[in-house]
Amino acid sequence: MKVKRNTLLLIACLVWSAAGINILRIGLIAYPPNLSIVNFLLSAVVFTVFQIFIFGKLVEKHTTRIRSYADERQFFLKFFDGKAFVIMAIMMAGGIGLRASGLAPERFIAVFYTGLGASLLLAGLLFGHNFGKAVSTGACVRA
Repeated sequence: MKVKRNTLLLIACLVWSAAGINILRIGLIAYPPNLSIVNFLLSAVVFTVFQIFIFGKLVEKHTTRIRSYADERQFFLKFFDGKAFVIMAIMMAGGIGLRASGLAPERFIAVFYTGLGASLLLAGLLFGHNFGKAVSTGACVRA
């Protein structure tokens, strides 16, 4: 199924927002017995590191790639490239494996998943923002 280039930004928004909400939910469920200023600060550090070094760059990279497509209509899974799908699969498998193994303490799940989930959610919202800009200007625009 082919969609307009701008729609790829909307698909990315929905996928990343859904992932972010799910991971954030897991972290928040684990947080109540781990409430402390130190843990909140650690979650903020995780969020900041992922946003600056990974997801912020990812949003910009994929928005630029989508914008550069010559054909207006693209296969709907082209909101990511192959490398991004592999990274996503590894992250999902790693997260599921980590939780299922019981190797990570609840404090880690609370702190790390909250920061990571919030960063994933923001990435989704940024894709949505880029979609909104593209629709309002009638063109696929840069991040």
